[in-house]
Amino acid sequence: MAAEKKKKLNLKPTSGYLILEPLEAEGKTVSGIYLPESAEEKPQKGKVLAVGADEVTEKGVTKKSPVKIGDIVVYKKWGGSEVKIDGKEYLFAKFEDILAVETAK
Repeated sequence: MAAEKKKKLNLKPTSGYLILEPLEAEGKTVSGIYLPESAEEKPQKGKVLAVGADEVTEKGVTKKSPVKIGDIVVYKKWGGSEVKIDGKEYLFAKFEDILAVETAK
């Protein structure tokens, strides 16, 4: 079997935005019960694929990205806009949609 080549995402988000790859929702509960796909919640964790430039507000304040490419983040449940590109789902989120960055264990 040939290894599937990973396509490079040729998009650069605009100022103040990130492109995230949502991570798969957990299919098993803590107690070990497997959930059907219909019962799974929408994932709120993703990997940062691209970071837009710093955002400058109307008041002239510069907002820097809270994350860098490759970070695993937790984002707002209803934050961002989902987009399907070449059959794969991505999320365009604003800097302020990021709630936490996963730290190394």
